Amino acid sequence: MTSSRPGRDPNRGGASVAIHGADLAEVLYCAAREARRGLNAVAAGVYMPDEGEGELRLALAGGSTPSCFTLPGRMGLDTPSASVQAWKTGEAAVLLDPNPTRPDRRHVLPYPYTALSVPVTADDRRFGVLTVLRPETSGDFSPAERTALGDIGSRLADALARLAGDGISLTPGLLPTLIPPEADIDAQAFIPGWGVRDVPGSTGASMMYPLRRLAELLNRAATTDEIVAAARYCVMSPLHARALVLLCAKEGRLWVLGHSGDSSRMVRDLHGTGLDARTPAAEAFEGRPLSVHEKRAADNDPLADDEARTELFLPLVGDGQFIDLPLTDSKQVVGVCCLSFSGPRGFPPEERALLGMMAGLLGAAVERVRLNARQREVARCLQRFLLPTRLPDLPRLATTARYRPADVRSKAGGDWYDVLRLPNDRAVMVVGDVEGHSMESAAVMGQVRTAVASYATEGHRPTTVIDRTGGLLADLGTDLTVTCCVVALDTLDGIAEVALAGHPAPLVRRPDGSIGVLDAPANLPLGVCAADPCQGREHAIGSGSVLMLYTNGLVGLYSADPQDCARELLGSGDGGSAPDLERLADAVVAEFCTPQMRRDAAALLLARYEGAQGQNEPRTAGLHIQRRDLRGVRAARGFVHDHLDSWGLEDLSDPLELIVSEIVTNALVHAGSDVDVRLRAFPDRVRLEVRDSDSNPPVPSPLALAEEENAEAEHGRGMLIVQTLAEEWVSSPNGRGKTVSLTLPISS
Repeated sequence: MTSSRPGRDPNRGGASVAIHGADLAEVLYCAAREARRGLNAVAAGVYMPDEGEGELRLALAGGSTPSCFTLPGRMGLDTPSASVQAWKTGEAAVLLDPNPTRPDRRHVLPYPYTALSVPVTADDRRFGVLTVLRPETSGDFSPAERTALGDIGSRLADALARLAGDGISLTPGLLPTLIPPEADIDAQAFIPGWGVRDVPGSTGASMMYPLRRLAELLNRAATTDEIVAAARYCVMSPLHARALVLLCAKEGRLWVLGHSGDSSRMVRDLHGTGLDARTPAAEAFEGRPLSVHEKRAADNDPLADDEARTELFLPLVGDGQFIDLPLTDSKQVVGVCCLSFSGPRGFPPEERALLGMMAGLLGAAVERVRLNARQREVARCLQRFLLPTRLPDLPRLATTARYRPADVRSKAGGDWYDVLRLPNDRAVMVVGDVEGHSMESAAVMGQVRTAVASYATEGHRPTTVIDRTGGLLADLGTDLTVTCCVVALDTLDGIAEVALAGHPAPLVRRPDGSIGVLDAPANLPLGVCAADPCQGREHAIGSGSVLMLYTNGLVGLYSADPQDCARELLGSGDGGSAPDLERLADAVVAEFCTPQMRRDAAALLLARYEGAQGQNEPRTAGLHIQRRDLRGVRAARGFVHDHLDSWGLEDLSDPLELIVSEIVTNALVHAGSDVDVRLRAFPDRVRLEVRDSDSNPPVPSPLALAEEENAEAEHGRGMLIVQTLAEEWVSSPNGRGKTVSLTLPISS
């Protein structure tokens, strides 16, 4: 179809909307131009619905560059804006105060403009919304101006209805078309896919929109996935690329950071290839300025290859279907963005300039995210190795712990937990939290944890432990404060002494299911000068009770009453009188694992007091296997066999020997660390626990899994055997790795 050009209205200085033979962009342009000029506005835009996403999408905007960019590209239907209100009500809507100061007022545009929006409707069919912006100093829109904009919206709706009748799609692009004011631009050639044909300056203005949006999204990006999402929206979509892959170089090879679109083949071809290979991606890491051609020069024709590289433009490598764009920071190439297209295409100078600016933004973002990730990993590695490698075996006290770091936007915190076995059947349980999220927090945590453990091991009462640790912290010269909870339990008589240093009091879940608080004076946090010595309190703990010690990160964001939330968490999971600690711990931290709850790290310590019950006392045994011990699996089988035989549980020996063999093998192969095996026999069940230093869970996966899934899984038939023999098994991560545990019932 041949499109006619927009005609001008000599009376309004604009253009008539009702144009036959025009395409969608031209019709929208005429309406926006007429609205902007007729109402003396600085910008005008047309929003059209995206039914699939449930939002309004900016299809076209015209006006001055600052004002145009204040129009949101997409708005959800719950956004407090004039455009959304006009769309939902079907009537004109005005936004009088775009920058309110009162707390009960909200607005989507924090800019000095007043917005007027009218629905674009014809014959009960809603096509979108027409919005204009005017400086707030110009005053409110008059009734006549509202009527005038409504008339323009009606004419636009009639024109869109005719386009729809002619079979023309009314779906806007993912990114808007921008039209600058005519007085601010020079004539520019039209590039397909950008702007409106024969409208000077439209191409360049439309190209600047994805660049600005890319800068905004990358400034907020904290992970590689967020960088890929920004590149997909602002690079892939406007260039109509089929796939995108981000690469980095490490140890002489290329590694995929992220990918999007139809990229499976590109990922397979690129991931792990050598930097010395003569491939476009490898050459891009050298920053070679090569031109883009629709057909790559023949590999056996060096003259043709040299000729193909005579034009020096933006450092792009590839042919018309693949582009490898070097991503640079201020000094060097830090990555490569690989784009593939459905067919050969050329790249005019304007698009090359756009890609060059995008490459700079992407390179800076990739380097920043990688640097932050390395810093977080160093801090978390320090913190992880300052936590206990494993909890001790205690005859009358079963324990388990969980540590959850904060989200990727936060550095390592200072949360820790500890369980100490003392002479005379005593145990000490500790949780604490150092102020802040930094390397200093993790370092102070290690010092304080060592001090608490040392004073407790010397036999001091919890109150004395806190007093002496506070004095030591003052001598360290740090400004950070530390909260701490210390519980000393006599496992023979169940008497627990609790001492707090500004920390939440521990909770107890009694055998009847009721939940209480082990109250004690709050005292002051460590690091705050205290005139009085620490005060504690004693409690009697009944057999079968579960103690819960935790840090504020577990409940601090839940509600105004953290202790009530902690009670609810402890009451979750299995409601039986003797809850499984691993299941209960998983239930307690389940809500904390959601993204909105990961702003702070958290430590959780659960302990079930079995009491002194003579023959009913659980029997325990442990085995330590060193990494790379070729005889470790055989030792684990013999360990299980010998102890079950001595406990009179020979019937469980065969299945547990096979299970421990597979789990230990999996741990030695995939974790590459020392392995600890713990066996506990209760009156009605036998529990097996295998610990290693890899926090990734073992995943039983058949060989038919998809290639990318297999890359993330510890796969093999061994864990399938475990899953078959044990009805249920769990993998529980902690600060230093994970514990794979399962329980088999004892036949009566």
